[in-house]
Amino acid sequence: MKICKNNPGSVLASICVLAVVLSSCVKSSTNNTPPPAVAALMFVQAAPDQAPIDFVLGALRLNQTPINYGENSLYFNVNPGSFRAAFYTDAAQQVILTDTLHFNQNVAYSLFLANKPGHVETVLLTDTLNKPAGGGASIRFINLSPDAPAVDLAVHGGGVLVANKSYKGRSSFAPVAANNGYTLEVRQAGTNTVLATLSNVTLTGGGLYTVWFHGLAAGTTSADKLSVDIINNAYFL
Repeated sequence: MKICKNNPGSVLASICVLAVVLSSCVKSSTNNTPPPAVAALMFVQAAPDQAPIDFVLGALRLNQTPINYGENSLYFNVNPGSFRAAFYTDAAQQVILTDTLHFNQNVAYSLFLANKPGHVETVLLTDTLNKPAGGGASIRFINLSPDAPAVDLAVHGGGVLVANKSYKGRSSFAPVAANNGYTLEVRQAGTNTVLATLSNVTLTGGGLYTVWFHGLAAGTTSADKLSVDIINNAYFL
């Protein structure tokens, strides 16, 4: 599993990876062999103040290097079915969480590790990756700050894109105009109080993006303060 720093340009390689994964599921074979029955999974480490971790799915450790807070993987293939997911501290190999996850074939998922140490939990999203209409882009939002108030996602100087999402609240992918240099703001719901800002975001036509809000309102360091980041889930030509 390749791990990426989470910034707007870091996950562009996932575009090609996802295209290969999903096309392999639906494309007809020239020799009448059924296509492989797989799912696609992206992992995001969204648990602030958590020591670097290892991620084991079934019997397979998925990361080659420790996964740090704020990092995400590209999409990778997983078999359909139910699997035990386990997360360990990389240094001491202590279990911090186990969970059972279920995947359906031909479906893409995003798995977030969320909440504070001692309370970590998984949040699994189904990624409905449809081509945006009319040359636009699509965007969705998830609030993964466990102690922040409910929030809105808005455009600086413009309107609210997603309203009133509390912890683990999320939206579906929705259309937005493409090819604009956006400044996105996460605001306390129903107010103009900005909690986190993401500047100079370009949403490419045909792209699908997840904006995720994370960190702690009570954070005391630059590493665990409230932040907002963006992942490029897929791109359609």
